[in-house]
Amino acid sequence: MTRVLIVDDSVTVRTLFESIIEGSDVYSLAGTLENAKAALPFCMRSPVDLILMDVYTKDRENGLEAAREIKKEFPDIKIIISTSLPEESFLEKAKAAGCESFWYKEVGELGLLDVMNRTMRGESVYPDTTPTVSVGLAKSVEFTPMEMKVLRELCNGKLNKDIAKELCMSENTVKFHINNMLQKAGYSNRYQLAIDAVEQKLIVPGF
Repeated sequence: MTRVLIVDDSVTVRTLFESIIEGSDVYSLAGTLENAKAALPFCMRSPVDLILMDVYTKDRENGLEAAREIKKEFPDIKIIISTSLPEESFLEKAKAAGCESFWYKEVGELGLLDVMNRTMRGESVYPDTTPTVSVGLAKSVEFTPMEMKVLRELCNGKLNKDIAKELCMSENTVKFHINNMLQKAGYSNRYQLAIDAVEQKLIVPGF
């Protein structure tokens, strides 16, 4: 039996995942945790084959960081990152952490059990794109990759000069990208843009 550890701060999600595991003849429940920080100590004292890891767990603990630490110590443990947040950086961060697969809770085209089965067969299952959300009049897919980088820094409260330094561009280029996003979104100022992007979870500041 494949031993599965669930790491998620939602009771509803944990219950759903537990029912999927209990209804399977190839998976068994190794344990459930609310906080990603507790996952590595759990793996050190109990055998685990697969982890279903939420990105944003109790006490704001980062599931992606926890996954990275687990893969360092236990490279054979397979990890599926799961989230309902459309934050566009999570896919690349999950890959960089060494996670085998990624699954969106509400909008995943594949069922979780299918992703689990394919992951345990040695596949890496990742969605092609993040979920699309609206920011003002714009769809998130309308923002270019560079605009998204600028938007991320903007949502973290940085001024144009700081964004320019961080992204190695001129302040005029930063203003150009911000103005383009404002025009697409139909907003008159950068604060409306940043607030909406954060409220829609397109950007999760500091994460």
